[in-house]
Amino acid sequence: MKIETILNTASMPIASPSYPRGPYRFINREYFIVTYDSDPDAIRAALPEPLEPDGSGHVLYEFIRMPDSSGFGDYTESGLVIPAKYKGELVNFTAQMYLDDEPPISGGREVWGFPKKYANPKLEIIHDTLTGKLEYAGQTVALGTMGYKQENLIIDSKTGLAHPEEIIKKLSKTQVNLKLIPHVDGTLAIAQLVAYNMMDITLKGAWSGPARLHLVPHVNAPVADLPVKNIVGGTHFITDITLPYGRVLYDYLKK
Repeated sequence: MKIETILNTASMPIASPSYPRGPYRFINREYFIVTYDSDPDAIRAALPEPLEPDGSGHVLYEFIRMPDSSGFGDYTESGLVIPAKYKGELVNFTAQMYLDDEPPISGGREVWGFPKKYANPKLEIIHDTLTGKLEYAGQTVALGTMGYKQENLIIDSKTGLAHPEEIIKKLSKTQVNLKLIPHVDGTLAIAQLVAYNMMDITLKGAWSGPARLHLVPHVNAPVADLPVKNIVGGTHFITDITLPYGRVLYDYLKK
């Protein structure tokens, strides 16, 4: 095996790389997001410095269905996102993620520092209810429900005209991950806040409605560490969207 071949390989293992080079295009990517009020101390404890809470007291619980993902395949993920601030900029920090497919687990961790673990999330329509469920090690740790497509967020009910700009702006917001990769001796080789922005967004539908969320304490999937105090609401998006490579926002080892 030539050195050039080694250096041009997108990922490990070299005999059958887990994922190709990006960017990565998602077709019909479906989001179900429950926004809720949580405990301010728990939010502060979950945000790595120098990120700061944005003051809203909100947490976003997400179920995301990805049936057609270039390089990654067909999978579902679920987890927690915390609205935050970095040097005055409003960002979203991904606190926990759980999914059922090896390539995006490996790629997500190694490239962007997504906090991904293997679990069994599901997003489906059951009669009149949009339903998200997360199981870890055979135990249900999150259950989210929302009235199905009750209020259209794109089409103006009076004019019939489409206004997707606000939703696209939310989907384009800077996202931040804490990337930790060990060296061969066990010390940290990489300790960074990594930022990225989704791009090439085609919004196919967006709805809101009443929602509920139940979180169950679990030591290895601690989503309930950010407890639900009050439900703000539910949103449901379907989009074509591209995940590009990221950028280093903050390097702990250089500081």
